[in-house]
Amino acid sequence: AGGGGAAMADGEGLLSVDYEVFGKVQGVFFRKYTQGEAKRLGLVGWVQNTSHGTVQGQIQGPAARVRELQEWLRKIGSPQSRISRAEFSNEKKIEALEHKEFQILK
Repeated sequence: AGGGGAAMADGEGLLSVDYEVFGKVQGVFFRKYTQGEAKRLGLVGWVQNTSHGTVQGQIQGPAARVRELQEWLRKIGSPQSRISRAEFSNEKKIEALEHKEFQILK
């Protein structure tokens, strides 16, 4: 076959992106809500609290869905959270998902 061309034919390739969310995002069920939103969008990856008061993780899935979760992380979050900003890094196209589900890591 044409070396991965088929997956891109629908204009929907898979993306992987790392994220970190700053603000009041710990102790407000941010991880649980992020997991719920990711599952609703059919995305995989992970989320965890950091020692410096942020939430970080990785998202993988169809590009359009990844973009939706990025917007959600930037603007919405859990009901009691106060997001000051979200940073995204290491964005890349992937051939296959590297996670089976969206997990909350301790």
